Amino acid sequence: MEWHITDAQSLRIIDGEMGDHRFSPSEYEIVRRVIYATADFEYKSLIRFSDQALQAGAAALAARSTLIVDVPMVQVGIAANIQNTFANPVYCSMETLTRPQRDKTHAAWGMETLAKRYPEGIFIIGEAQTALTALVQLIKAEEIKPALVIGTPARFVGVDDALQELQNALVPHIRIEGRKGSAVVAAAIANGLIDLAWQAYGKESSG
Repeated sequence: MEWHITDAQSLRIIDGEMGDHRFSPSEYEIVRRVIYATADFEYKSLIRFSDQALQAGAAALAARSTLIVDVPMVQVGIAANIQNTFANPVYCSMETLTRPQRDKTHAAWGMETLAKRYPEGIFIIGEAQTALTALVQLIKAEEIKPALVIGTPARFVGVDDALQELQNALVPHIRIEGRKGSAVVAAAIANGLIDLAWQAYGKESSG
């Protein structure tokens, strides 16, 4: 990601206001990206990282794993960064052609279709609650084993259960506690991870 001097000044302000925290340096980079994107310091206490989430995600990015996102806003938010680094393929569940389903939303059916096609991909769900539920059901059934799941939908109907099941699953993930969450948050987390992975693997990947 290309930074301007005003970005650096904003990040310095965030650093000054963060205070004490228990994040690792890599986790802290993700957290401050989210705060920068939202101007909301409450995310300091809302972001949760599973064990090895960042390491697993970075390794999957470097291995050119496919990224599956739920809505176009996330896809647009990460497109330039991923193309300028690892150039992984990115697919959106909302734009996936599927046959109509009475009991599933387009996002959920598209997510299920893509998950079965790319069972070890990186899944980024920022907005569509039904897509997260569909993904978790496939994980529970052991039909897929994602390299990483980023789950940040606003928590209303059904999202609490899906995120709790994601927390219990033995799958690397980054999630948001509480009701807050959005596609903007998901894209900020993904872009932070992409930049961290590029710092770690970039020379090796482009060499």
